Amino acid sequence: MTKTELLYEGKAKKIYATEDPEVILAVYKDQATARNGKKKVNVAHKGTLNNQITSHLFNYLKANGVASHFIKQVSATEQLLHKVKMIPLEVVLRNLASGHFETKFAVPHLMQFNRPIVEFYYKSDALDDPFINDAQILALEIATEAQIEALKTKALLVNQVLKQLFDQLGITLVDFKLEFGLTSSGEILLADELSPDNMRLLDKKTQQSLDKDIFRKGLGDMIPAYQEVLHRIEDKEQNANVLS
Repeated sequence: MTKTELLYEGKAKKIYATEDPEVILAVYKDQATARNGKKKVNVAHKGTLNNQITSHLFNYLKANGVASHFIKQVSATEQLLHKVKMIPLEVVLRNLASGHFETKFAVPHLMQFNRPIVEFYYKSDALDDPFINDAQILALEIATEAQIEALKTKALLVNQVLKQLFDQLGITLVDFKLEFGLTSSGEILLADELSPDNMRLLDKKTQQSLDKDIFRKGLGDMIPAYQEVLHRIEDKEQNANVLS
C-alpha cells in the first residue's frame, strides 16, 4: 500500500493517506521534542526505534484483548493504521508520582499510589495541553459520559497488560500517556503510539530512566535507553517462541 496525500505532520510523525480511504500510513520522524515542541532536536535512529517498540507493544496488546488502530509495521519507520477521528484528549495513567503530579502536589518522587490514577489533558499545543476534568469535557462536548468512562476503563486495561509485561522485562512502568480515536462506526480504539516518548520507564535494578526524561532533563544520549527497551522486548518474544 502506498502513501499519497500528507494529512498531518506532528512532532514525532507524519500521517499520509493511502489508496484505501480507511487506512493511513504513519512515518516516524528522527525528532525529539519536549515542552510541547519548545525544545526540539534531530536524533538519529529515534524514529526507527519508536516504530519498532510501538509495533511490538500494539501487537502484544492485541494478543491480550486490547484493540487499537494498528494494522502492521511495513518498514523501519512506517506503520499502516486504521483511520480514526482522534479524540482531543491525552489520557494519562499514573502508577507512581512523577512529572506534573509530583510538582503540582509537592509529593515525594515515585510515591506509590493505592490505585492507578487516570487523568485527562486537553490536547492543544497552543494551550500547553491543560488538565481537564470530566465536567469540562462534557461542557466542551469533547466526549460523552459513556465515552469518558470507556476511556478510563481502556486506560486501566492497557496499564494492567503493560505493567505485567514491563515487570517481566525488569522495568517499572511509572506512568504513560495514551490517545484514542473513533472509527466510522463509533468504536473507540487505542491510537497514536506506545514508546519511551510517551512513557516513564525505570530500570528496576539501577533506577535509571529508559525514556524521554533523559532528553527532557539533559541527562545524555536517549538512544541507548530506547535500544535497551527494544532489546528486552525482542528477547522476551524470542524466548517465548523458543518455548512454544
